[in-house]
Parts: sequence; C-alpha cells; structure tokens
Amino acid sequence: MVETAGGGPGDGAAEVLDRPLPDGVRRRVVQIVSDGFGGLTVGELPAQLRQYARFAPNRRAKFAGNAMAAALETDPLFRQRIGEKFREAQPELSGALDSGSPPPAADPLDVAAAAYVLRPTGWVKLVTAAGEEAQRADAERADEESRAELERLREELDRAREQTRSETERLRTELDSAKKEAESLHRKLRAALSDVKRGEAALRKVHAEMETLRAEGQTQVSAAESESRRLKARLGEAEAALEATRKAAREGRSVEDMRVRLLLDTLLDATQGLRRELALPPVSVRPAETVDAVEPGRMTPKDIAARALSENDPAILDQLLALPQAHLVVDGYNVTKTGYPQMPLEKQRLRLLGQLSQLAAQTGAEVTCVFDGAELAAPVLLAPPRGVRVLFSKPGVTADELIRQLVRAEPPGRPVIVASTDREVADGVARAGARPVASAMLLKRLS
Repeated sequence: MVETAGGGPGDGAAEVLDRPLPDGVRRRVVQIVSDGFGGLTVGELPAQLRQYARFAPNRRAKFAGNAMAAALETDPLFRQRIGEKFREAQPELSGALDSGSPPPAADPLDVAAAAYVLRPTGWVKLVTAAGEEAQRADAERADEESRAELERLREELDRAREQTRSETERLRTELDSAKKEAESLHRKLRAALSDVKRGEAALRKVHAEMETLRAEGQTQVSAAESESRRLKARLGEAEAALEATRKAAREGRSVEDMRVRLLLDTLLDATQGLRRELALPPVSVRPAETVDAVEPGRMTPKDIAARALSENDPAILDQLLALPQAHLVVDGYNVTKTGYPQMPLEKQRLRLLGQLSQLAAQTGAEVTCVFDGAELAAPVLLAPPRGVRVLFSKPGVTADELIRQLVRAEPPGRPVIVASTDREVADGVARAGARPVASAMLLKRLS
C-alpha cells in the first residue's frame, strides 16, 4: 500500500510510505474508518462504499474492510472526513500527533493507525516504527511459543522413553511366558501325535468292519428289491381290476343324465356364489308395491276435501295431520313473527315449541321446526321438547332452503305439510309435492 501526495508539503501529505502497511496497523485503520463511517451521510461516502452504509460497525469492518482501506488510500477527501471524525472521537491523541509528540504510553499500533489517517508530519516514521515493533513483538511471541513447544516436546520424549522402558519390560515378561507355553504345547503336541497314530489304527479297523457290514447290507437290499417288484406286480393287478369295476359302473349310467346333472350343479354353484357376493337380503317388497298410486280408501294431501270449510279453517290442518305418517314442517320465525313479534326471539322459540309439543302429542304426527341460524348471535343451548325436532340452518343457508331440503328428502306419496306465510317457500314446497298452509292457520290451531 503506497500513499500518494494529496495535500500541502507542511502537513505530511507529501510523505510516501515505501512498504506495505503492517497488518496490525491496517486492522486498526479499518476499525477507525468503520467507527467514523456511521457519522457520514450517504452523499459523503465514496461510490464503492455506499452499499455498506446500513451495515453495523462490526459487520462493516468484516465485509467492507478491503474496500474501506482502498478508498482511504485513493480518496484524500474521504480520508480527510474520516480524520475529522477521528479528531472528534480522540482529541488528545490527535492533538499529540499534530504537535509531533505522541504519548509514550499509547499503543504503537493505535498511534501508527491514527498517524496514517491524520497524516501529520513524520507519519511514515510512526507507521514504520509500529510495523517494526509489531514484528519484534511477533518474533518474541513466536520465540516464546517455540520455547514452550520445545519444553513440551522434551516432556513428551521423557514420557515416551519411560513408556518404552515399561513396555520393553512387559514384552520381556510376556516372551518368557510365551516360551514356557510353547514348551508345554510341544509336549502336548507329541502326546497328541501318539493319540493320532492310535486313532488311525482304530480307524482302519472300523473301515474293515464297515466293509463287512456294507456287503451284508447290499445282500439285504437285493432281497428287498425283489420283494418290492413282486408287490408292485400285485398292486398293478389290483389297480387293473379296480379300473374295470369303475368302467362297468360308468357304463351303467346314461351319458345325457350326467350332462344334465353337471349343468344343474354348475348353475346352483353360480347362483349361491352370486348371492354371497351381493349379500342380497330376503325379498320383503314386491314390484307392484313400488308403483306410486293411490290405493282405495287412502288419500293424499291434495285429496283432502275442503268442502264446507274455509281456506283458513284450522280443521283443514287437523284433516291433513290425521293422514297416515304425516310430517308437519314449521317455518319457526315466520310463524312467531306473525303471531307474537313483540316478544324476544328466545321467548318466541320457547312459546312455539311448547305449543308444537302439545300438537304432536294430540295428533301423533312427526313435527319438525326450522329456525334461521343467521338470527343467532351465539349457539343456542336448547333442549327440544318431546315429539318436536328442532333444526337451525347452517351459516350461508337460509331457513327457506333448509325447509326445501327437508321436503325433497321425503319419499313421494308421504303427506308433508309446510306451515309458512312466505309465498316463495309455499310455491317451492308445492312443486316438490308438499301441502303448504298459512302461518295464521297454524296459530289458530295452536290457540
């Protein structure tokens, strides 16, 4: 790193550093630049350093150290601004350097770094002296580390020698023990060889006995094979007689009868397998019973006679509920707001459900009361009365749509009566086969 002249001849700017900046001094210089970096605006920074303006000081020194050192060397204006920030932060050291008498107790590296930034007269000598001082310190530290390492190696050598002596003694002891064990093994080996020779003699004797037994066995096998051939011949004769008997039995039956029986067995097996596969229940409904028609003596909701009765006469509702398996679906809030709208919703529900429970007990009909869930601020804790099914519509579904779903869920032909004043509900359920009645008629019947 070489400094070029960038100022007047009296302030040290003309001095030139003819050797690279020592590493210790360079690290202190980068730290000084990083500390003064934050006090400058983005416009005061060189173009290559503006990308690091928002970095923290430690992170800036880590990632932008080379760029800051290069800018400090080549940009006199940037160096002057960093020097001003340093003078504000270190006035005593800056004043001492300007006066030419740096503090004797100060760290030479700090003095050299400050001199490199401020460029007072004689700054090159200060930087050179700091580098030499750092080199001497490094040499002394390396010498001290070398002496410590030498001492450690000597200690390790002594321990290795001691360990070698103990290991040698142990190996000598093990060698003596191995020699004694080898002698014992030689004696055992000689005894084993004698035993092997005796065993070989016994083995030859056994081989001779085995040859004798093998000859006797071959004689017995020959006799057994002869007996086996005789028995096989008799078995062949028996099998031939059995086949003749079977053939005579087969010829005694008609070929056509066997084919018919085989076909019947095949059909029966297939039918039983299909019944098990489909798990068909016993037949309880006949095809004629599935046709939708009116049987003699039975009536539908559309056949209820209204003769001599007004359209709003509650007796029509009694006639409808008297039909077999009748189902009454009530538009809850439509009825309550028609009859007693001044009451709170909770009391409206309780009053209507109590009256519907009495009606269900009197008529025996199935009763379902539907309320609009959009009217609720919170879930309703309600125990439905006996004989009445209470339903609230889900979010996004109106009570009218829920009523139409209930009507569509019923089978064709079942009497379904819907109590609602809403014309859209009445028309919709009528198209689905239900009988709409006005809410006022239900209120008259309940009262």
